[in-house]
Amino acid sequence: MQSGPDTPIRVLLADDQPLLRMGFRLILEGESDLEIAGEASTGDEAVRLSAQLCPDVVLMDVRMPRGDGIEATRQITASGSCSRIIILTTFDLDEYAFAGLQAGASAFLLKDVAPQELVHAVRVVASGDAVVAPRVTQRLLETYVRSLPPATATVRDPRIAELTPRENEVLQAVAGGLSNAELASTFFLSEATIKTHVRRILTKLGLRDRVQAVVFAYENGIVVPGPVS
Repeated sequence: MQSGPDTPIRVLLADDQPLLRMGFRLILEGESDLEIAGEASTGDEAVRLSAQLCPDVVLMDVRMPRGDGIEATRQITASGSCSRIIILTTFDLDEYAFAGLQAGASAFLLKDVAPQELVHAVRVVASGDAVVAPRVTQRLLETYVRSLPPATATVRDPRIAELTPRENEVLQAVAGGLSNAELASTFFLSEATIKTHVRRILTKLGLRDRVQAVVFAYENGIVVPGPVS
């Protein structure tokens, strides 16, 4: 069940640390538009509860016993679930966070995230309209794309040919971390038109959301990592 204007965003907490789950619960339940659908302490349990409870968002720890968060993310997204997943990690350049994005997660957050940032991230990911911490996501992707063999980026997905020239431009800008408002300003278009372009790009490429579009763009060499600073 997906949330509507008058329906709270339902969140599944998946972490093997009870105190962390309690902290996240206290923060999220303090918001009138958010509610906790359930809690999981293992990857296997996260997969089972996601199928059973159909939460809007899953806060997924990357390291859990009996099926880690990456495998759980992969299984949930492969099942066709409409639940969106936020990977929880300790380090902002964690290889597990990158693997989580590749597996289908919509974003990642540091475990010591400020309460207001956690609440904002859940709302943003539930809406499907934006990328959480785009600059950090971009830095994470650039770091690990640099480690790929050079040939990997030259083998492009054939679905790219289905994009129009404008859609290619929008995809490159999305991969650069631009918001809908920034895209609208860049291309001198309305935000509604930008949303239509993004929706068509996701449909043509068979992607779940904007973060998956960013991963796709980097993996296919549509954008390349900048120089190491």
